[in-house]
Amino acid sequence: MEYKRILLKLSGEWLANREKKLSIDYDLVVKLAEQLKEIVKQKIQIAIVVGGGNLWRGASAEKNGIPRSKADYIGMIATIMNALALESIFENSCGLKAKVMCSVNIDQKIAEPFNLENANKYLENGEIVIMAGGIGRPYFTTDTAATLLASEIKAEVLLLGKNGVDGIYDSDPKINPNAVHFGEIGYDEILKRKLQVMDSTAVAMAKDNNIKLLVFNVGGENSIVNAIKKNGKFTIVKS
Repeated sequence: MEYKRILLKLSGEWLANREKKLSIDYDLVVKLAEQLKEIVKQKIQIAIVVGGGNLWRGASAEKNGIPRSKADYIGMIATIMNALALESIFENSCGLKAKVMCSVNIDQKIAEPFNLENANKYLENGEIVIMAGGIGRPYFTTDTAATLLASEIKAEVLLLGKNGVDGIYDSDPKINPNAVHFGEIGYDEILKRKLQVMDSTAVAMAKDNNIKLLVFNVGGENSIVNAIKKNGKFTIVKS
């Protein structure tokens, strides 16, 4: 495998199972952990940024009278809940070593404040670093947090796991059966076409820091391992 250090961005929505009315599908997380276990065995260092959309949707909250800034802080707490759940399942069910680091001030018994030196140390020791709390400020998405963290830890690729979509298209493939898939695309083209990959701030930051993006369907069988090996259908975003 060509990568030595990767960052995986997971949406909170992906963790949920709406049919079973589960905010976190534990069987799904165990399958994720088994893939990560295989990747760690290959001496690849893994960081994860997780969203909170399975527990809290800030956009709908704002429509119902909750100010955007407060809704975003509640969303940050949701990401902490998800990160702690991932850490526990990884360690207790799958024998992986994991560490939750947080950009929001919180008791260290719950999560360790983010520190780049410590994060690098954990990664080099084979631990999975799970980043929670976004960037610790409202008005910024977890996409931006993922791009920022990838820049800080010098990840060689940012894996964007999408729900049921195997890369970037010129329109929504769930609506338009004739949507055109991009095998490779540049940051400027994404911004010009206003493609819904990440928010524009995150795309611009990825461009400025030359962060390679790999967009894939995270729901497929062995999807993360296949993405790293560049098997199957995906989109690469780079300069």
